[in-house]
Amino acid sequence: MNIPANLKYTKDHEWILVEGEIATVGITDFAQGELGDIVYVEVETEGESLEQHEVFGTIEAVKTVSDMFIPVSGEIIEFNNELEASPELINSDPFGKGWIIKVKIEDPSQVEGLLDSSDYEGIIG
Repeated sequence: MNIPANLKYTKDHEWILVEGEIATVGITDFAQGELGDIVYVEVETEGESLEQHEVFGTIEAVKTVSDMFIPVSGEIIEFNNELEASPELINSDPFGKGWIIKVKIEDPSQVEGLLDSSDYEGIIG
């Protein structure tokens, strides 16, 4: 299982890569494995500001639909449009081409409260 050390994680299986005031968010390798084949990603919150832990979208696999929760408060400034035609990118490259949204971070201190790779690995076993 791939758990990159340069990322932060949530207990809800989202990852976040912070670059200045912009964060890229996706779901973890563990999460995509548990979901199975991803067939659809819906994010209708682009352009909106959300509070930490609010639902920013849903991800649909063959057998289930799951909410995705924003790891930090901020404005969703971009959705990965490649996922509209190829949602399976989340299965094949969850930490690369399968990213889901970019967020302009409102409160950088929230990042410190997220899990590091070893903490996240402890949660998933």
